[in-house]
Amino acid sequence: MSRGRIEKALSGFYYVNTGEEILQCRARGKFRRQGLNPLVGDWAEALPLGNGEGMIEAIEPRKNQFDRPAAANIDQLVIIASGAIPVTDPYLIDRISAIAALKGCQILVVLNKCDLDAAEELYRLYRASAIPVLRISAATGEGMQELRAAISGKLNAFTGNSGVGKSSILNSLLPELALPVGEVSKALGRGRHTTRHVELFSLGNDTYVIDTPGFSSFETDELNFELKERLPETFPEFAPYLGNCRFVGCKHVKEKGCAVLEAVKRGDIPTGRHKSYVRLYEELKNLKDWEK
Repeated sequence: MSRGRIEKALSGFYYVNTGEEILQCRARGKFRRQGLNPLVGDWAEALPLGNGEGMIEAIEPRKNQFDRPAAANIDQLVIIASGAIPVTDPYLIDRISAIAALKGCQILVVLNKCDLDAAEELYRLYRASAIPVLRISAATGEGMQELRAAISGKLNAFTGNSGVGKSSILNSLLPELALPVGEVSKALGRGRHTTRHVELFSLGNDTYVIDTPGFSSFETDELNFELKERLPETFPEFAPYLGNCRFVGCKHVKEKGCAVLEAVKRGDIPTGRHKSYVRLYEELKNLKDWEK
């Protein structure tokens, strides 16, 4: 039996890197019966069958998992955004960062294409937040060393709206990948997805990146109920103030005596982050338990 990490899932095959070889594996039928699908990022026990093929016999317990994109054991979610075309809506960043926080992932916002647009508004917003932010340019190499340091020693998942340059950044980090790069439509202000499946790449020094097919893949309906119940704790800037509101069960939206709202007024919590919180709250508040 060989222990390895699943690096790619494609057309019913799972590619398990054992450190000595990459086995093209099928999964035992028992996983399907148990409702357990092997995921990219999983540690698995694989039985080699010869000729580079194998069978996945067991999957080790996971630190976390995402259904869309289908990935597991993510240490850090790297949200790629841009102030150039396509301009990223901060609400999308905040929604995804809230989901990542629920999963116990670290979060890093990376503003690409800073050679075209410095994304000053986005940069100021996240510099004032509790979420780390970097400005880079995959085209010129600016900020790439800082990005390497920020992802070092972690299993990272890259996500972002199509056209922000996820594949370009990966090509800059690991040129031998030569991933296809899509063009951005000036008329629509968005790119074409060039990533069709979830795949893990090693950058050396125990650093890994999972490339995922865009923001839309994070529309995970089943998470919404948990997000509704735990929304305030997914905004790390709120942490020092939770429990200090005048009323128990404060929603931190417009209540009197709300410690979070007072922090927003003082400028200790960015107004833009609180606006995203309120928008998420309004989106989730009407969900009923029986709809699960």
